[in-house]
Amino acid sequence: MLIKVFVPAHITAFFIPKFHEDPLLAGSLGAGINLNKGTNVFVNIDEKGLERRVQIAFDGEPVKKDDAIISYSVANEMIPSEFVGEVEIWQYFDFPNGHGFGNSAGGALGTALSLAYAFKEKTFLQAAQIAHKYEVQYKGGLGDVIAQIHGGVEIRVKAGAPGIGVVDNILFEGYKVLAVPLGKLSTREILDSEVVELIKKEGAVALEEVLKQPRVEILMNVARRFAERTGLLTGDMLDIAKELDKCLTLPSSMVMLGKSLFAFLKENEIEKTKTMLEELSIENYYISDIYNQKPKVERWMEGSL
Repeated sequence: MLIKVFVPAHITAFFIPKFHEDPLLAGSLGAGINLNKGTNVFVNIDEKGLERRVQIAFDGEPVKKDDAIISYSVANEMIPSEFVGEVEIWQYFDFPNGHGFGNSAGGALGTALSLAYAFKEKTFLQAAQIAHKYEVQYKGGLGDVIAQIHGGVEIRVKAGAPGIGVVDNILFEGYKVLAVPLGKLSTREILDSEVVELIKKEGAVALEEVLKQPRVEILMNVARRFAERTGLLTGDMLDIAKELDKCLTLPSSMVMLGKSLFAFLKENEIEKTKTMLEELSIENYYISDIYNQKPKVERWMEGSL
């Protein structure tokens, strides 16, 4: 059986971490955007093997357990204890790993949903909770999973795993999203640092403003202020953001957490933005639509690619 899951990439615009000893009650408040590019997970299950074997690959390359501990942990919990055979999990990412686009959560959620579809022992939410649990436990992220199962431009108004946390959506029209990955940033290092207290303070202010006026225009203004006031958006990234702003109606901002920038684009801003990026010698960027659905889970037929 071959199964395919698509999980949207997720950009966090700002956030407030909420830690708890129970990972299902941990998470984050904040807001973000789901994109129509993201993580495609293919799972092949062969029940003819003589022993239980799980293999995970990133972009076609097998990875060791220590390098994919979140997805391996999800798989081990999702696969029934009595199962004997081989499970191959192939994760393909549209965005580079470690740049803040929710790849870790995409891989974990895609793995959980595909195995729930295959074995029929967990519901959609139960599978998503398992992905969230290991994301929190291994500090891959706090709010990506619950955001990715809702889609759209989302506001996380109550922290926690899917089915526990609460997500709302900002209604919008006429925008695409520019994403510019510039470098890696460790989510774990930021969450373990002293800047967390400042993030909590500025995030609370940002969330209050967006809830009062739930529009993408307000979202981008408070996201930029959050990025600068927390000291996360500085140096060359800030300089590039200011150059991009010259082409845009709304300010650009920093992807949380990654050395990447993002912005909302109107149709008439796309070409001049591309020209600006060329002038800045930036070749690696993405222009995406916003994904407004749940992750897609389906049986995959050979020859469908």
